[in-house]
Amino acid sequence: MRPSTEEKQPELEKVLSSDMTSAKEADESTMTADENITSDEQELVDWRGDDDPQNPQNWPLARKWWLVGLVSAVTFNMFSSSMASTVTAPAVPLIMAQFQQSNAELESFVVSVYILGFAFGPLVVAPLSEMYGRSLILHVTNVVFLVFNIACAVSTNLAMFTVFRFIVGLMACTPLTLGGGFIYDLMPPQYRARALTIWTMGPLLGPVLGPVIGGYLAEGAGWQWVFWLVTILSGVLTIACSAFVRETYAPVLLIRKAAALRKETGNRRLHSKYDSRTGVFDTFIRAIVRPTKMLLFAPIVTLMALYIAMNYAYMYLLFTTFTYVFMSNYHFTEGEAGLAYLGVETGFILGLLITGFYSDQYLKKVRGSRPAVPEDHLPPMAIGAILVPAGLFLYGWTTQYKVHWVVPIIGTGIFGFGMLLGFMPVQVYLVETYTIFAASAIASNTVVRSLLGAVLPLASQRLYDNLGYGWGNSLLGFIAAAFIPAPIFLIKYGAAIRSNPKFQVKL
Repeated sequence: MRPSTEEKQPELEKVLSSDMTSAKEADESTMTADENITSDEQELVDWRGDDDPQNPQNWPLARKWWLVGLVSAVTFNMFSSSMASTVTAPAVPLIMAQFQQSNAELESFVVSVYILGFAFGPLVVAPLSEMYGRSLILHVTNVVFLVFNIACAVSTNLAMFTVFRFIVGLMACTPLTLGGGFIYDLMPPQYRARALTIWTMGPLLGPVLGPVIGGYLAEGAGWQWVFWLVTILSGVLTIACSAFVRETYAPVLLIRKAAALRKETGNRRLHSKYDSRTGVFDTFIRAIVRPTKMLLFAPIVTLMALYIAMNYAYMYLLFTTFTYVFMSNYHFTEGEAGLAYLGVETGFILGLLITGFYSDQYLKKVRGSRPAVPEDHLPPMAIGAILVPAGLFLYGWTTQYKVHWVVPIIGTGIFGFGMLLGFMPVQVYLVETYTIFAASAIASNTVVRSLLGAVLPLASQRLYDNLGYGWGNSLLGFIAAAFIPAPIFLIKYGAAIRSNPKFQVKL
């Protein structure tokens, strides 16, 4: 069921606005000097009315949809849980054989090192985009992503390959960090829900298409062609973005417009309301310190970060072991092993549909009877907290006893469904709770989940060797079950925690 655009707009607007970052580079074509400055009140440079053609929201609708499609395609190709990450997983046994390596931890790290890069990337991308703009950062990271994917394909040893994968992961965070902001910049409220749906399909479709394509490609043409495919797609998208993507963020455009007017008129008092004297060093310090403070001293942020990090790490543990499990237990080929990812992906899509339906129906009724509060978004998370361990138990014991392969895949689908029922409400909850500091709250969440997602898979082989698939996944399930009370606790006591001065972090 497709959510109603009008009804989802307030929630989506808050989520999208959390992705907005400042910048200081813009398209020169937006700079004009025809402003009429006659008084102190008129020295503030702004748009020339609601229909100013320089405002990206007034660009032709076809152009805006084209840009949304491009950013979605880049997100599909680069996002950490998308194609460039999971496309490698089925090819890992061939990569290890090529480099004459058999260490189980290294085999897992080949996949998870990509996520380690994603853990640190946002801390660099966000402040750089504040200085140089969304579009420039996207263009630069597109090129670097392309170059180091080529480097992965021509690597001659595992050390080179691993370092290059880490750098690729650093670049891959960019479309996710900036993509929602592009949509917020371009689309008026009535189109944002539809645009967000299109953009979200990138990271949702990537994890399922990546392993399927990568498995058969590695089996038929060699593992290097996995990276040549990503490189070809990246090359096409880099050229397209360079040709069509221009700066869209209003603060950037107005800052550059004011600078152009000062230069042309000689009036040094001309400025935009977004002009700032904050230096590069201070910007970086703010971007890094604030998420750390929130993570350490805000209980809500800490609890949410731990819960999402656990689910994210479990997802990548499954991703790094699916190939081995289904090849050894069910005699899948490398190509067929990619099909094992379909269960998780199906769960993701169902979770997205359910959370959308919930937002449309239940929250509409709530907002009609009383003011909405952040805790209204958490009931789906309570259901997801039960489904995550249930899916792990089913997957673990059916693989242990080699029940027909469709049953463990159903188990992973239940896991994926529960994971998304938790992921989406957490994002909205953090946005509504921390408003102008939502980006920092989400950044702390991203760093923790990416770090754990990179590290936990390294223990996967030892976990299964020592405990087996049944008790190994049950151990993960028991840990997940310990978080079942978390959403119920926040539904009941979240408002009291938020209003308690003891837990309000000075930011």
